Amino acid sequence: MRASCVTLGAVGTETSLIALPGTWRCLSHPKRSPIVSPCNAWQAAAKREGNMTQKVALVTGSARGIGLATTAKFLEDGWKVVRVDWDAPALEASAEGLGDVHDIVADISLEADVDALVASVTELTGGGINALVNNAGIADFGPMEDTDFARWRRIMSINLDGTFLMSQGFIPLLKARRGAIVNIASISALRASTLRVAYGTSKAAVAHLTEQQAAELGEFGVRANCVAPGPVRTKLAMAVHTPEIIAAYHDAIPLNRYGQEEELAEAICWLCSDKASYVNGQTLA
Repeated sequence: MRASCVTLGAVGTETSLIALPGTWRCLSHPKRSPIVSPCNAWQAAAKREGNMTQKVALVTGSARGIGLATTAKFLEDGWKVVRVDWDAPALEASAEGLGDVHDIVADISLEADVDALVASVTELTGGGINALVNNAGIADFGPMEDTDFARWRRIMSINLDGTFLMSQGFIPLLKARRGAIVNIASISALRASTLRVAYGTSKAAVAHLTEQQAAELGEFGVRANCVAPGPVRTKLAMAVHTPEIIAAYHDAIPLNRYGQEEELAEAICWLCSDKASYVNGQTLA
């Protein structure tokens, strides 16, 4: 099956379902209704093949970096993947050769977008997902005195609010399949450092949110864990890490190198798998 792409716009703006030929029908809504529904090709294919149990993962921030590597690992392991990102061109460009993915363009910091996303994925999957990977995040480093409230809120809206909204919205779908949540934090969640007052605080909150989720959702068979990477050679890291920061990390890390996106993907997919069925409320750093 080829990739498909849904675009969820802000309330009152045009919303369209963008499909590659031969997979999904195209819809256009002058004013967005709460639900943007694709034709349910996944369910139809599953029924034809007699397989309604194939695992489904939803990965945010999956147009590049750790999210894209995690998508590739899930696919390698035989999962279906719903990719969510706000960068439509990057999402479309990165879909080439991925295979069985369904792409949705949405801003996870907007409650209306998340509501529409939940409705769309509910129809797409028949009402359940096996894993939610809250990977989407932004970084903006600067002195505390230069971090005004607008800058603070921008970081929080994606890193913390988006993770909360996605987890909250998808609880029923995770309960339906006794699924797993993996939230992506950062080493900055575990130790304070300069220039990261907003970023570090947002990621520390994500790590604690994970523990709250694990404590409350465990009785329903839904596990929640967190991955707090150190420096990983992603486009985002290379954009914000100066040569001095890179050199300092090289000296501080016993392996003397940055992590690779694929190495993080291995850890994330393991936490989502049955092999980690008794791992809950942990932060892997």
